Amino acid sequence: MGDYEKFKSDIYMLTKIDLNCYKERQMKRRIDSLITKCKISSYDEYVKALKSNKDMLEEFVAYLTINVSEFYRNPEQWKLLENEMFPYLFERFGNNVKIWSAACSTGDEPYTLVMLLAKFIPLNKIKIIATDIDKQVLEKAHVGIYDEKSLKGLPNEYVNKYFTKVGSRSYQISEDVKKCVEFKQHNLLKDPYPTNLDMIVCRNVMIYFTEEAKNVIYKKFNDSLKKDGILFVGSTEQIINPAESGFSTYKSFFYKKD
Repeated sequence: MGDYEKFKSDIYMLTKIDLNCYKERQMKRRIDSLITKCKISSYDEYVKALKSNKDMLEEFVAYLTINVSEFYRNPEQWKLLENEMFPYLFERFGNNVKIWSAACSTGDEPYTLVMLLAKFIPLNKIKIIATDIDKQVLEKAHVGIYDEKSLKGLPNEYVNKYFTKVGSRSYQISEDVKKCVEFKQHNLLKDPYPTNLDMIVCRNVMIYFTEEAKNVIYKKFNDSLKKDGILFVGSTEQIINPAESGFSTYKSFFYKKD
C-alpha cells in the first residue's frame, strides 16, 4: 500500500481529518480494506482518486463518521441550562466552573456545553472533563466529525460559528472547541470519580443500569460535587427519591447537592 504516515498527512490536507486520533492498527486495517474494495493498490493512488472523485471522497468521510449521537437533544433542557443554570453556577462558583460530562459518547454533549459556555466566558477559560467506557466513541469524539443528521437539532448560530463542512454531508467541529474538552476512558461502576465539581452532566445512560447501580452512581456523583453543585440528567431519568442520594430537585432534570 505504501507509506501510511504520508497517507495520514495527505488525508489531513485533503479533509482536515486527523487519522492520528484513531487507533492505528484498527483504522489502517479498515482503510486498507476500503481501498482494496475500490480496486486500488496504493495510498498515493487512493489519495489521487479522492481528489478527483467526489463520490469516493464522500464514501471515505462517511466511513469515519458512523454511530453518532445527537447534538442538542431535548432543546428545552439546553435552553434552561443556558438561561438559568449557567448564571446560577457563575454566581455561586465564579467563572472557572468545573464540569464533567459523564458517559459522553461521541462528544456531542461536551462540545455542546463548550459552545453554550462560550456565550458567557472566553473559550480559553473553558475546560470540560468528558468520559466514556467505550474507547472507540472517544476516538470519534477526538476527531470531531459528525454527519449532518447529528446537527439537525443544533441552532444554526452554533453550526455556522463552530463547524466546517467536510464533503456534502459531514461537518468538523473547530479546534478551538476541541481544545476545551479533555477526553478520558472511565467506567462509572468501578473507576474513581473526578472531585470538586460544580456540575455533572450525565444524560441518557442511567436507563441502562439497575436501580441498585443507579443508587451507587448517584451517591458517587453527589460526593464528586461541591455543595450546591448541579447534576443534569436525561429526559427519561428523573430521580424518584433524590434526597436518598443527597440531592434536591432544583428544576426539571436538574438536581442540587444539599
